[in-house]
Amino acid sequence: MEIFGRSRKQLAFAYALIMCVFMALIIFVMHMAMNWSMFSEQAQELSDAANGVAEAQIIYLQSPNVASEENRYFKSVNDRLFFYIFDADKQLVNFERASFRIEPFVLSVIENWSIDDGEVEVFQHTNETGQLSTVMMTSKPILVGDFAQKLYVGKDVTALYSGLQKATYAQIVLGFVALLIASAIGYYMAGRAIIPLKEAYDKQKQFAADASHELRTPLAVLMSSAELLLADPSIKNPFLRQVLEDVKSEVKKMTNLVSELLMVARSDNNALKVKIQRIDLAEILGQVVRTMAPIAEKKNIRLVGENFNKIMINADEQKIKQLAIILVDNAIKYTLDGGTVLVEMGDSDGKRAVFSVMDSGIGIAEEDLDKVFERFYRVDKARSREMGGNGLGLAIASEIIKIHEGKISVASKLGEGTKFTVELKINLKK
Repeated sequence: MEIFGRSRKQLAFAYALIMCVFMALIIFVMHMAMNWSMFSEQAQELSDAANGVAEAQIIYLQSPNVASEENRYFKSVNDRLFFYIFDADKQLVNFERASFRIEPFVLSVIENWSIDDGEVEVFQHTNETGQLSTVMMTSKPILVGDFAQKLYVGKDVTALYSGLQKATYAQIVLGFVALLIASAIGYYMAGRAIIPLKEAYDKQKQFAADASHELRTPLAVLMSSAELLLADPSIKNPFLRQVLEDVKSEVKKMTNLVSELLMVARSDNNALKVKIQRIDLAEILGQVVRTMAPIAEKKNIRLVGENFNKIMINADEQKIKQLAIILVDNAIKYTLDGGTVLVEMGDSDGKRAVFSVMDSGIGIAEEDLDKVFERFYRVDKARSREMGGNGLGLAIASEIIKIHEGKISVASKLGEGTKFTVELKINLKK
């Protein structure tokens, strides 16, 4: 059934959404953890290298004749490391060059250096060919007597960060695959979970259909008995006649309710039969306005029909008439004395015929608009009971619209009135 299919999809979607957030959180945390671990390890290596080069430079400044081997130790640590030493006049006094590919970028970073000594920073640069380079750099002052020099040590970590990026992409792909698998499992499990609910709902539908069908005969008997007793001239007592009138009124309400329940049950079981024929929508609406006019007059309500231009559509005449009666009756019920109910046909686009029912009644709150077509839903339950409403009228109207492949919408403001707009296919095929 549609409601269970929709619920199953909603459950599967909610599960997939939760899994998506969970996966995204895991991937983000793992990426940040790997990035932190890699940065910490490389920063420590860079700091150690800076200390080693600084010590070698200090030895050189103190004893120039014994410092010829300082670069050999440095290069043995990692061939991606590089350093530059400048004096107080910013003259280069010693270096281990970076790769020619990144050296201009490194020298530019050194020229604009604003990082505190000992701090490690990551710099990225994209060259003319679109290739991204990533370096980590730190600085350290060298002070020996009258010598004041500045050491800049760096490392080309392009390969490491590229590997991190690829690992993250791989996690995203694996996460997406896992999400698809989890969604499929969630959809399957949602279907299994709904089976008991569907079975219980099917039993409830069957009971409503059977009960509605069985109640029609005794209610018909009660109605006939009440009418016979009211027609009996021997019953003259005003109290008894009032009791019979009340019985007849309540039986009539029950009969309408049973008929509506039976229609709803048939629609649930896809047993609602329609007889599609060519009808004039304007004529149907005119008949409804004339039929409902006396009811409106009793409440001192002005019922008006406008723009009833002839338009032929394929539809079930009785169902469309019932649809119009439901909307007009609903408008009359919730319009105060002296108000107006307008039934109006809109312009047709050649594919759809449009009509609306607008009242100047009490209106519907915005938070209730999406619930008015639900079964047994009543915005004002106390007032609905007084007016004879049972909350099935608009649900039945929605079912009639559905079997005609049409649309119905509602717009309303509290205290200003409500407008229902119906769109019906002109050339409905069944």
